[in-house]
Amino acid sequence: MITSTRSFRLEMLQVARLAPKVLGDSAELVAEFLQRQLTPEGGFADRAGRPDLYYTVFGLESLLALRKEAPLEATRAYVQSFGDGAGLDFVHLCSLARCAANLGRNVLKDDVKTGLASRIEAYRTPDGGYHGSPGKSDGSAYGDLLAWGAYSDLALPMPEEHCLLQSLLTLQLPDGSFANEPDMPQGTTPTTAAAVILCSHLGYKLSPLTGEWLMKQAHAGGGFLAVPGAPLPDLLSTATALHALESLQTNWQILREPSLDFVDSLWNAEGGFHGHWADDDLDVEYTSYGLLALGHLSS
Repeated sequence: MITSTRSFRLEMLQVARLAPKVLGDSAELVAEFLQRQLTPEGGFADRAGRPDLYYTVFGLESLLALRKEAPLEATRAYVQSFGDGAGLDFVHLCSLARCAANLGRNVLKDDVKTGLASRIEAYRTPDGGYHGSPGKSDGSAYGDLLAWGAYSDLALPMPEEHCLLQSLLTLQLPDGSFANEPDMPQGTTPTTAAAVILCSHLGYKLSPLTGEWLMKQAHAGGGFLAVPGAPLPDLLSTATALHALESLQTNWQILREPSLDFVDSLWNAEGGFHGHWADDDLDVEYTSYGLLALGHLSS
């Protein structure tokens, strides 16, 4: 069972650390794959092989989940080279905060953390939420969660945190799901999962409809769909759905075996995970979601 913390980063890491129980000897192959994604610049590679802060989040957390050490001096220097994030977009600002927290909160000096938080605040919306694009009038579920996580990773209080929940709840639809944007008529599994986790941390209890909606996104062949009627399940939706269902204390165990089969079908002997059945590439992001899913499926 998930226990409430002030960091969804640590919450997911706690679960992902159970993945080796399922991986067995293959955990070494996963660790080797992750270590190969570390670029000479110090960041973990994106799908084009370039170092990227966003992918570095997943690389660091996956190695931590596997309890593997890596030569991270170059990674610390890479993260510190961004200073307080001048020139970064919202996602990469939040990634900078999360990378620093994974490396130890002393990686960024206090004045740098304050400056980084100020840059994140520039994405605050009038309704009290956050959006990845500047100048928006309403927050997005994804933006709300990333901003809240960044403040947690920086160990700084979020200004007017109570307004965040008000923004988030405007995105809930009558069927219990959450849309990412106010004008979207349909919820998605990753967005709903993000809202569930944020509501949990903010102390708001959602109705059973949300868990019921997530359960309906389970695919007959295993895994979860991103949206109702999607042609294929995917690993992001599967990992986040399982994480949200556990947070909601919804009984999802009937889905354990097909979900295990689905996640196993996406693993590659090179050590990484594909995002879905039609995905030919491997990367650290989906490998991280593979570890999170297997952590939930380990018991």
